[in-house]
Amino acid sequence: MCGICGVFEFGANQRPVEETTLIRMRDTMTHRGPDDAGTYISPDGRVGLGHRRLSIVDLSPAGRQPMSNEDGSVWITFNGEIYNHARLRVDLERKGHTYRSRTDTETLVHLYEEEGADFVRLLEGMFAIGLWDARKGELLLVRDRIGIKPLYYAVLPGTILFGSEIKAILAHPRVSRRIDLAAFYHYLTFIAAPAPRTLFQGIHKIPPATRVTIDRKGAIRAETYWDPLDAPPEEGARYEDEEYSAARVRDLLGRAIEKRMMADVPFGVFLSGGLDSSANVALMARLMNRPVRTFSVGFKDHPSYNEFHYARKVAALFSTDHHEVEIGSRDLLDFMPDLIFHQDEPIADWVCVPLHYVARLARQTGTIVVQVGEGSDEQFFGYDHYVRFYRNQARYFRRLMKLPRAVRRAAYEGARGLAFLLHRGGDRLDLLRSAAREETFFWGGAIAWREEEKRRLLSLDARLRIDGLNSHDVVLEIDRQAMKRLQDDDFGKRMIYLELRNRLAELLLMRVDKITMASSVEARVPFLDHALVEFTMRLPTDLKIRGGRTKYLLKKAMTGLLPEEIIHRPKQGFGAPVKEWLRGELYGEAFSAVMHSRLRQENLLDYDHVERLFLAHRASSRDHSWHLWTLYNLSRWYDHWIAREAA
Repeated sequence: MCGICGVFEFGANQRPVEETTLIRMRDTMTHRGPDDAGTYISPDGRVGLGHRRLSIVDLSPAGRQPMSNEDGSVWITFNGEIYNHARLRVDLERKGHTYRSRTDTETLVHLYEEEGADFVRLLEGMFAIGLWDARKGELLLVRDRIGIKPLYYAVLPGTILFGSEIKAILAHPRVSRRIDLAAFYHYLTFIAAPAPRTLFQGIHKIPPATRVTIDRKGAIRAETYWDPLDAPPEEGARYEDEEYSAARVRDLLGRAIEKRMMADVPFGVFLSGGLDSSANVALMARLMNRPVRTFSVGFKDHPSYNEFHYARKVAALFSTDHHEVEIGSRDLLDFMPDLIFHQDEPIADWVCVPLHYVARLARQTGTIVVQVGEGSDEQFFGYDHYVRFYRNQARYFRRLMKLPRAVRRAAYEGARGLAFLLHRGGDRLDLLRSAAREETFFWGGAIAWREEEKRRLLSLDARLRIDGLNSHDVVLEIDRQAMKRLQDDDFGKRMIYLELRNRLAELLLMRVDKITMASSVEARVPFLDHALVEFTMRLPTDLKIRGGRTKYLLKKAMTGLLPEEIIHRPKQGFGAPVKEWLRGELYGEAFSAVMHSRLRQENLLDYDHVERLFLAHRASSRDHSWHLWTLYNLSRWYDHWIAREAA
């Protein structure tokens, strides 16, 4: 895992890339690559590439980046891991390509020479790539299929900048810092900015499975090179056969874990004791002749959030080398400045806090690579609310949509008034709202502020400036892409497709990347091996939640490998006691940070309404922890990244 950055000067009045600027951009990401660093500037000064290296495969100086082909016409800076690079290398050497290292980076360069931009279709792994083709005069930027690795870029007059982190782009002296109002509006709903926007105006994130080509005149072309619903069915696959599909899932997951054990440094697993992380441990243990290193995190003052009992049971069963850390509210407060720094833009998921401490624990033991369980819940219907949405769509939403729109609107307005009086809402109100407004029923697994809630939150001035925006448009565009590709009317597949394209890529995977890399730890995600994703996307949803049980198929796949107590334990989820902290130790800090933030100068929020939310939450009359954490992250981000620079 590494940090990459670059500058492409394409303007008529082009200025040569300054090495001091390139190094400054690169070294904002030293945490991503503390082991080595390199730069390349083209002979004509038009292109500069930077790289920070976290050495994992081929630890020798031969693995230094940026790296070129034999004649220096192709240069690359690369972040990630290519798990099939050894197989690709055999064919490339047969074709006459000469290697100087054992790295996967060198395989990328030679594969590009053979395949052009389509080389990405042959890769198995996670990656963010910046590649300069001097012969064509083109810069190629690529993000992996699922979006495990981040990649950002900015367009200035005559200049393109890119980086693994936004802070690398911000280090360029010509980049200004202003809040992007559309990204801000959507962040309030999705608790992360959907691609291609970021909270910084003019800085874009490359969506998953996208390659961006910039030619010598600065023309930009973006293309999607993969979609899980476009993959052809496996030959001979029996997707509706429960026994076959469970065995196939177990086989594909085992292969994914084995591929992700490729490393010349120590590796391990983050273990909560839930089904996903326990499956990672069980399948890895079968492949190793030494104990698996496992790491768990818990909470000192809130034992109901702890999963140590289950983690210890799994650790004992597989004789792992187990490590634990406990944290409290003081640890959250100590970590907040670093959290804001490493996130670059707000990711309002409080899992970032325990994730930081368990990643730091891993690094303290000398563990450089970990496998994590992200992606399992989304593919296998691991949340109860997924099941509720899926069933409510079939039982109620379709029937409601057959009623006249006036009737649907009247039903919603009546229910909304009653919900306001009773301080209740829930799934049924969401259902009526979507039917009345003819919106997509499912918006995602982590929705903070709905549209009417945002209208109460925003100032009058902000509502006028943002008039016309609706976060449903983000959902609708992704849902249309799913319906265009689906061969059946399985609403569950549409739900999972939306999660893969938005919440998973821009929230869950970004929290994993940014927070683990803050401790110079590489996280690998076996459940998101693209072969496994392609297989699970073809499975009927009823096979995943048979009998209303979440993760039915995955549980069946793990039967005989894990104890029944682990397979069928109630889902707890990897969380943090932020609701309680915001009523106690964290209340004063969060209230002050939000109410006295320089974000107020933007005149975006109704701070009287915000204060009422704080008071209601502290009084325990309502649980506003999700809303308040969103605003707390936003305010701290603004003060660090926008206001401080302006000052």
